[in-house]
Amino acid sequence: MFLFNYFRGRRRERILRDAHLDDADWQRALNDYNFTRALDVDERARLKQWVILFLAGKPIYGAGNLNIDNGARLAIAIQACMLILNLDLDWYKTWTEVILYPGEFVARREEVDETGVVHVVEEVMSGESWQHGAVVLSWADVIQAGQAEGYNVVIHEFAHQIDMLNGDANGFPPLHKDMNRAQWADAFGKAYEHFCKRVDDWEDNVIDDYAAESPGEFFAVMSEAFFEKPQAVRCAYPDVYAQLALFYRQDPAARLARAPVA
Repeated sequence: MFLFNYFRGRRRERILRDAHLDDADWQRALNDYNFTRALDVDERARLKQWVILFLAGKPIYGAGNLNIDNGARLAIAIQACMLILNLDLDWYKTWTEVILYPGEFVARREEVDETGVVHVVEEVMSGESWQHGAVVLSWADVIQAGQAEGYNVVIHEFAHQIDMLNGDANGFPPLHKDMNRAQWADAFGKAYEHFCKRVDDWEDNVIDDYAAESPGEFFAVMSEAFFEKPQAVRCAYPDVYAQLALFYRQDPAARLARAPVA
């Protein structure tokens, strides 16, 4: 393990030393998102390092004749690396590539019903995460992020990737050693039950109703909102916010509160 960490560290140092990231492109990309505009100098420097390493190790391919330029690569990398800002790139070790479509795409999959009959299901999607495979995204949805509306398909799909590090996307990612599994389960379990009841009762929610689809989707949607509109999450579900702050090792609500007004 020591040798692995040593050589990994040397490789990262070499990539960072040889990287050529246009400063104007970088500053322009940071200004696209409310959650990056609020970063301090040290956080911006750390995010830049993760973005460089991310782009060096994870290819981004265009589908449907989509041309991938530097702006698109930066947009995806910046948003993805916000989740691991205070963690490590190893949290993204199990997937291989990003596939970017111009807009929503159709996913085909086989499902077996209770009688054993196999059905081919087609679903229009804006994003999809494959375990040990690709992250698939709609560019039309990617560019909707950063407006404090809570919607962020990149953060959503990369939260799924983190969630799947210990199996299926079930809303219970591998926690840090200083975190309590019972506290996580209690916070998310109670919040999910409460949220689903509100959706069933047709009540208005500050969080996207899609969070009620499953515990895995609840974690992914809450992760979106945690970065996009953290005050709303902290107000509606303070225990969930506290657990996400411990997990991502960030406090976006406090960060936004102390950031200068644009």
